[in-house]
Amino acid sequence: MKEQEWKKEEGGTQGRHDEKSGMRNEITRRTFLRSSLIAGAAAGAAVNGLLPFIQTIEVAFGADSFSFAWISDSHLYPKTLNTRFVEKTERAINEVKAMKPAPDFLIYGGDLAQLGDPVELDLGAELLKSITVKKYYIPGEHDWYLDMGDKWMKLFGKPNWTFDHKGVRIIGLDTISRGPDYWSAKKMSQQERMGHMATLDGSVAGPWAGVGRDQLDWMSKTLSDWPKDKPVIVFSHNPLYEYYPPWNFWVRDWREVQAILKPYSKVTNVHGHTHQVLYNEIGSMRSIGMLATSWNWPYPPEGVPVLTTPMVRVDPGDHFDGVGWSKLAMTAADKVNNEYMMWRKDVFAQTQVDSGTGDNTNQILSPRFADRP
Repeated sequence: MKEQEWKKEEGGTQGRHDEKSGMRNEITRRTFLRSSLIAGAAAGAAVNGLLPFIQTIEVAFGADSFSFAWISDSHLYPKTLNTRFVEKTERAINEVKAMKPAPDFLIYGGDLAQLGDPVELDLGAELLKSITVKKYYIPGEHDWYLDMGDKWMKLFGKPNWTFDHKGVRIIGLDTISRGPDYWSAKKMSQQERMGHMATLDGSVAGPWAGVGRDQLDWMSKTLSDWPKDKPVIVFSHNPLYEYYPPWNFWVRDWREVQAILKPYSKVTNVHGHTHQVLYNEIGSMRSIGMLATSWNWPYPPEGVPVLTTPMVRVDPGDHFDGVGWSKLAMTAADKVNNEYMMWRKDVFAQTQVDSGTGDNTNQILSPRFADRP
């Protein structure tokens, strides 16, 4: 395949910045994936000083320069039960507060609580109060299914919203509240319903992740007056593409979402829920999966989407390893950079990259669930 065809198919060039030398290298995404990751950048990152390379991914285009921060998936328990997740949330908050210049705003990307307990949500709101920049919140399933979002909305308002910022239309989507009612027929208590939503196993809760017809119509109307060549950033808890449905790493109506976003040439989706380093492209939309502050999930057993950046195995003795938050900057050069702010001191890995994600020949990819007979 010719180089220009690779650029067209896989999103053009991938820029990386070497902070030590101040030089910026433009390479094709094919080179970035095959050379930087597969040739051992992940395993040798700590030794060779390459960690900033695999932490920074250019994800969209912008009209003006600004920065923002993302924190998500803190899964807070009451302090009387568990302070470990509280400590890691506090660490992320303190690092956001130390950003200079300060970010224009903070997005909290869902799963502030673990079991939707009002004590957990109040604790999270109190911790985040110390960040004085404008804050926007989207819910996670862990925040919602104890009382169907009542406490969350009292604290943070509507679960979907939109605003314009420096030439960018920004949309916050609710991808979690429209789960099919599996609890009424089984006469589940609130706690039982929340318990099933608190696991990745979809055998009981089913394909609960979705945007919903009403919100699809709202998103379409929200974008109807927006020029097709101007940037759009969509924040969601779940990925807006089919990554791995058994864990609800998708939204079940992702095709309808893609149809609405397809006419726009500069779209970025930033999502939580997966607790993983992720990057994927469908058409003109680029998606990045964010780290959690709580724990990291492994990659699904059937391989990872093309363009995904493998994350090396974490140190089981260090609960700060493999987690963190993200600092994003829309630059004056019309690019948005996402930098994973990881807390790893050393890189621990048995192989150069996690098994099954090193190259396309080792990935065990299956057809999308929606495409299967």
